[in-house]
Amino acid sequence: MEIKPEIINAIVEKAQKGDQVAFTSLLDLYWNEVYGFMLKRTQNETDAEDIVIETFAKAFDRITTYNPDYAFNTWLISIAKNAHIDMLRKKKSSLFVAINEKEEKQAYNIADDSLSAEDELIQEQNLSRLLECIKKMKPQYQEVIQLRYFQELSYQEIADQLQEPLNNIKVKLLRAKKLLSEIIKNKKQGC
Repeated sequence: MEIKPEIINAIVEKAQKGDQVAFTSLLDLYWNEVYGFMLKRTQNETDAEDIVIETFAKAFDRITTYNPDYAFNTWLISIAKNAHIDMLRKKKSSLFVAINEKEEKQAYNIADDSLSAEDELIQEQNLSRLLECIKKMKPQYQEVIQLRYFQELSYQEIADQLQEPLNNIKVKLLRAKKLLSEIIKNKKQGC
């Protein structure tokens, strides 16, 4: 069943005015299309889910810039493509580091790649700071962050465990990530 462009534009206009129901409607209408598109591109469910979440976060942040002369799904797909390209660039830059011959020889002479006591302490402190930020969130958002990123459950597994519709979980995670990002930014600014 295809929805008429006039109806989509009406929903988008409501979303541009901050109507949360409209945002949820757009997510419901387009999640599967964007997810299917990204799954074909990435061949990885986790990457596809992460890109789709990022796509909707960016789209909802910039909903006022949407041009109704173009189909809404086309706009979403272009955002998803750019998010995928960004992800690939990040992965590529983290995988490849130019080193000279001397550094290459040193790399082969490394006997132990485990963390030093100092590195472990730094890692624990960073985790502790992150947990502090998470504790500042509402319990419903803490829970979905915990289940997704610490227990590494899929969206469907979270929905099953919390006995909530899958789309509710997607929206909660979207909002939780955005809120956590804002809390972390405010903390870095000394708030």
